[in-house]
Amino acid sequence: MVELWDILDKNGNVTGRVHKRGKPMNKGEYHLEVYVWIENDNGEYLISQRTPNKTRPNMWECTGGNAVVGDDSLTTALKETKEELGIILEPQNGRMIKHLLPCSDIECHGLADVWLFRQNVDISTVILAPDETCNAMWASRDEINRMIDEGTFTTWE
Repeated sequence: MVELWDILDKNGNVTGRVHKRGKPMNKGEYHLEVYVWIENDNGEYLISQRTPNKTRPNMWECTGGNAVVGDDSLTTALKETKEELGIILEPQNGRMIKHLLPCSDIECHGLADVWLFRQNVDISTVILAPDETCNAMWASRDEINRMIDEGTFTTWE
């Protein structure tokens, strides 16, 4: 199935043009990415492990993905979390904590929104998407920082 993205300018404005995922983007063209952090009452974060068939195989990460045509940042955050973990997040529990402009790398075409949702989730209710995730767990900041240092958690630069 073809995934289409809205092409954005460097300020995140929709240009009216569409991009097909997998094709190179032109200079000055960007797309929206979202990263979703879910924090429970214990100050732990729900992280997932990428399946072996994906880029950065078996790496741990926060949930995230690319916005498709017509979807805004919050819609994408909710959709990606449902698709990858089977979790329905309550929109009122989330807030965008960071909007990252394009990096200086000429190959970088992503504008990223980072979301934080404060919501308790029973880990036994997580439904892994076989093409996306193969494991999930709660981890403290210290555990995540240790995983970053060990090279087992992807920060996506």
